[in-house]
Amino acid sequence: MTRVRLAKFIADSGVASRRGAEDLITSGVVSVNGAVVTTPVFFVDNGDTVTVRGHRVVPQDDTRLYVFHKPINVMTTAHDPSGRRTIYDVLPREYKNLKYVGRLDYKTTGLLLLTNDGVLARKLTLPSSEIPRTYVAMVGGADMSTLDAARRGMTVDGITYRPMEIDVMSSDTVRVTVREGKKNEIRIVLRACGHPVRKLHRISFGPIELGNLPVGQIRAVSQKSIDALLKSL
Repeated sequence: MTRVRLAKFIADSGVASRRGAEDLITSGVVSVNGAVVTTPVFFVDNGDTVTVRGHRVVPQDDTRLYVFHKPINVMTTAHDPSGRRTIYDVLPREYKNLKYVGRLDYKTTGLLLLTNDGVLARKLTLPSSEIPRTYVAMVGGADMSTLDAARRGMTVDGITYRPMEIDVMSSDTVRVTVREGKKNEIRIVLRACGHPVRKLHRISFGPIELGNLPVGQIRAVSQKSIDALLKSL
């Protein structure tokens, strides 16, 4: 490996964004070969031992992708100022250096992708990727015909949301597929249609499905599935 800036090494390993990595370095929590480094203008390679807050940063090698079944009442973030539990409080120690792909909000459960490849994580969440994400939502309201507005695309509070694919599964449950990924878009749009969301659960991200993975558990995605996902970009 060619020697690279320390911040890039940390960011490419999925620990933080480039800016976040620089902040970690200047705050004095990063060490290289046992010595604290406080300047981002520092170069390392795979032969160096880099740690952040005492945890070793694993150099990026082959892209790895994982499916995590996010529990309810857990934040998709590395640190929550309000002290709420985060996904990194739930994940086993060996997976704590992984980068999450997009976010699920505090109350939303289901499939969350994790990867060692920070560049891939960013690509998968770009609006231009238009990767379909499918959710099952338990909703209130009785007249399901009002969902046609969401199927056509609608504007709520000045924000325009693209058409959603919605299948009615029962009197209080719908399956929703979106391709844009705006913050809280399903909850916002369905509430505007008269169907406030009571529970929201993601079951797939592109060709990758949650399946019967237990809550709080993680599993590796096969190379075949990774290739299929990359082809969809």
